[in-house]
Amino acid sequence: MVLLRTMTGPGKRASDHLIHPPRPASDQQLDAAIAGERFDVRFQPQIDVVSGKVVGVEALARWDEVDSPEQLFERAAGANLSERLSRVVQRKALRMAGAWTGALARLRLSINLLAEDVNRAGYEQWLLDEMAAAGLAPERVTVEITEGSLVADSPDAAMRLARLRAAGVRIAVDDFGTGYSSLVYLTSLPLDTLKIDRGLIRDIVGGSRDRIVAKALIRLARELGLQVVVEGVEDPAQLELLAEWGCDLYQGFLGARALDEEQLTRFVERT
Repeated sequence: MVLLRTMTGPGKRASDHLIHPPRPASDQQLDAAIAGERFDVRFQPQIDVVSGKVVGVEALARWDEVDSPEQLFERAAGANLSERLSRVVQRKALRMAGAWTGALARLRLSINLLAEDVNRAGYEQWLLDEMAAAGLAPERVTVEITEGSLVADSPDAAMRLARLRAAGVRIAVDDFGTGYSSLVYLTSLPLDTLKIDRGLIRDIVGGSRDRIVAKALIRLARELGLQVVVEGVEDPAQLELLAEWGCDLYQGFLGARALDEEQLTRFVERT
């Protein structure tokens, strides 16, 4: 809270005014959509670099009122609805994946977590209960934490992630290389997977500095025993280099965009 003093004229002082931080704006449309779980979930394939087989998918929220999951969660953050939205999307993705049969039944599911999720006491048990309700084994689930969520600074959050991992859930750090806490994550969190951000591989073809950095990160992850997933792969030449450097999986338009269940079934059956 900030105290602001203003002057109304020579020798005169106005009453002190207290300036309060702005309250989150209400968003009745989004609030109602969350209450009714009126969101679609799309699944972007995670493809084995060597075999070309789809081995997993990342769940991504879709809502007609915004253009991307990023915009959706930015809007939710502005209305203090992020955590509610996150749990609705997670529950829906888990239940969809838990009902898969045939070719989809073998796929792993990756879901995105917010800092608000893992910083909430009891979150890990809530998530395990949701997996059980969906009939989805924890061994088929990966949870993704972004660098920007800074959960490495929270011993309690790290403990919750460790409990999920002990139950069979894999832990991935997402968008790796975009923040400043990368090495802290690698040493402080119980990780299984490193997801390298698309920004680091955009210019790897042609001998740029990005090529040196991306190659070094993949080598570091391999030496730490971590699986490596690269996002944003759009060019066969990029994929050739990533395979040479030991990357495990990739996502991106070279493979497929985010798909609905019907599209995903057809795509998996073709690979």
